[in-house]
Amino acid sequence: MIDETRAGLPAGVAAEVALDEVRQLRAGDRPTHGGRLFAYVYDPAVPGLDELAAAAHRESAHVNGLDPTAFPSLLAMENALVGAAGRVLGAGPGTTAPDVVGSVTSGGTESLILAVKTARDAHPEITAPRIVVPSSAHAAFAKAAHYLRVAMDVVPVSLDTLRPDPAAMAAAIRPETVLVACSAPSYAHGVVDPVAEIAAAAADAGVRCHVDACFGGWTLPYLRRLGEPVPAFDFAVPGVTSISVDLHKYAYAPKGVSVLLHRDASLRAPQYFAYADWPGYTMINPVIASTRSGGPIAAAYATVRHLGDDGYLRLATVTRDAVAGLADAVRAVDGLRLMAEPESTVVCFTATEDGPDLFVLVDELTARGWHTQPQLSYAGLPASVHLTVTASVAPRVGDFGPDLADAVAAALAAGPVRLPAELAALVGALTPDALTPELVEGLAAGLGMGGEPGGAPLPERMAVVNTLLDAAPPALRERLLVEFVGLLQRPTW
Repeated sequence: MIDETRAGLPAGVAAEVALDEVRQLRAGDRPTHGGRLFAYVYDPAVPGLDELAAAAHRESAHVNGLDPTAFPSLLAMENALVGAAGRVLGAGPGTTAPDVVGSVTSGGTESLILAVKTARDAHPEITAPRIVVPSSAHAAFAKAAHYLRVAMDVVPVSLDTLRPDPAAMAAAIRPETVLVACSAPSYAHGVVDPVAEIAAAAADAGVRCHVDACFGGWTLPYLRRLGEPVPAFDFAVPGVTSISVDLHKYAYAPKGVSVLLHRDASLRAPQYFAYADWPGYTMINPVIASTRSGGPIAAAYATVRHLGDDGYLRLATVTRDAVAGLADAVRAVDGLRLMAEPESTVVCFTATEDGPDLFVLVDELTARGWHTQPQLSYAGLPASVHLTVTASVAPRVGDFGPDLADAVAAALAAGPVRLPAELAALVGALTPDALTPELVEGLAAGLGMGGEPGGAPLPERMAVVNTLLDAAPPALRERLLVEFVGLLQRPTW
C-alpha cells in the first residue's frame, strides 16, 4: 500500500517539457561558442563538429567501459585515441619511444592522479613517498597528493621567466621521491617548463618524470611544425616516462576525455587496480572509475578521426594568429603588460603600477561580453588575467582590442576596490579554523551573495569577491572558497 503522507518526486512531465527546462537553465550560462569565453571551453568553430560528436556520443552512451570483452568497440576506440595521442607526442613506430602505452581517462585531473598513483605504487618499499613539482604545476597534483597521501615538495618559479630552475628541481629530489613533474605548458601563464633538463635530473636520480601536457600539449607539436620555437617536451626527450594530454581541450573533443601515456607497459603496470577477494566479479580497472560511459570516448574518436592531422594543423595556425593578435591588443593599451611572451595558446597579462584594478577590469570586460579568467596574486607574482585562446577567437580579435582599451579606461575611472577597513583587518587576522558558519554567511551577505533557497546567487560584479580572496593567504582562500561554494550548492526542494 502506498503511503500518501510521504513526500515523493514531482509527477513526470512530457519529454519536451523536460528539455525546455534544460534550455531555460542553460540560458544563464556563459556562451560556449562564439569566441568570447577565454576559459573552460574549447571551440574550434568547425561547422558540423558538434553534431558529429553528439551523434557518436549517442551511439555509445550506454556502452560500459568496465568490461572490454563485452564491448570491444570501446576498447578499439580507446586504443586508437591512445595511438593518436602517442603519435602527436613523439611516440610510435620509427621513434625513440616505440613502445608507448596508455589509458583514456575522464580528464586531466584523473590523468594526473593516476600518474602519481602509478609512481607511488611502483615503489611499495617507500613508506613516505614524495613528489617534486614547480609552484606553477596544476592544482590537480596537490589534489593527487592529498588523495593518495603523498608529500609534495614545491619548487618556486622565477618571477621573471615563470619557470622553475632545473637545478632547484634536481636539488629537491630525495630518496623518497617517486615522481618529478613539469608542465608543457603551464596553465596559468602558458609557458613550457625546461623539460629536457628536469627529465635528465630525474633520470640521473632514478626517478620517473611526468610531463603535464593536459592543457596545450596537443597543440605544441603543431605550433613547432608551423615554425614556432617550441622547446623539447615530449617522448623525444630522454627521461620523460609519462605524459598526460586532454582531448577535450585542443583536440576539441567534448568533455571529458584525457589520455595518460607511459613510455612502456612496465611503467604502466602499477596503474591498474585488480581485486578478486570477494564473491562478485573480479574487478580490473586501468583508471579510477569502474563503470564508464562510452559516449565521451566515442565522441572523442569521431572528432579526432574527422579533424585529422591536416585539420589540427589548420586550427593551430588560426589559433597562433589569434594569440598574436590578442597579445598585440594588450601591448597597445597603457597600464597593461604581458606576464610572458606567448609561446602556446595563452595570453596572460597584468597591470602596471599606474594601471587599472585588474578585478574591476575583468568585470568591465564581462559587461562588454568578454568572459576572462582572473588569477589571484601568489608568492610575489601579481594578480593577472588569463585568456585561453581557441580557434573560434580568431574572428573576434579585431573587436577585442577596442573593447579592452575601453574597459581599461572605465576601470581607471571607477578606481580600485577598497575593502572596508574592518573587513581587511578581519581577513588579515582570520585563520581557516576560525571561520564559523555565521561568519561565512555574514561575509557572503556583505559580498552580495544572498542565502536564498536553491543556492546563493553570485553578485553581478565579482571584483569585491576577488579582492577579498586576493587579500587572504592561500589557506584562507581555500577555506573561504569551500564555504562560498557550499552556499551555492544547496538542494532545490
